Amino acid sequence: MQAALLEHANITVTNPDAIADALCQLFNWHIRWRGPAKDDGYTVHVGSDTAYLALYKPKQFSSNHYNQNGLASNSSAENTFDHTTVAHVNHLGIVVDNLDEIEKKVFTLGFNTYNHGDYEPGRRFYFMLGEGLEAEVVSYTS
Repeated sequence: MQAALLEHANITVTNPDAIADALCQLFNWHIRWRGPAKDDGYTVHVGSDTAYLALYKPKQFSSNHYNQNGLASNSSAENTFDHTTVAHVNHLGIVVDNLDEIEKKVFTLGFNTYNHGDYEPGRRFYFMLGEGLEAEVVSYTS
């Protein structure tokens, strides 16, 4: 049996267009689709022809604050995450051919890089994309 392929991840954000624009400029991605989404929200699908991020903005954001167990800190154990809550993602891992070229683009867009590493299996750096989203950019060839 062939291994499954991760096609997309859906992330709740406050400004899908701004994040999608930065990702297009940095990684030569494109907008695959944008438009109305679940519960009168708005979504932008940004990525390559084979994988993408669905950046979702709900009509109204949840007011719940969640603890490390995924439970609302202000209510009962029946509460769980839903599509109106900004979710915690540790980072997005993005593989590129030319790490130095991408880092120049990151600086041009006004982002700061940090945590540079050169260890097996590749070179990498991190930057904050906005909205609390951290990106790890890694190259296995440069």
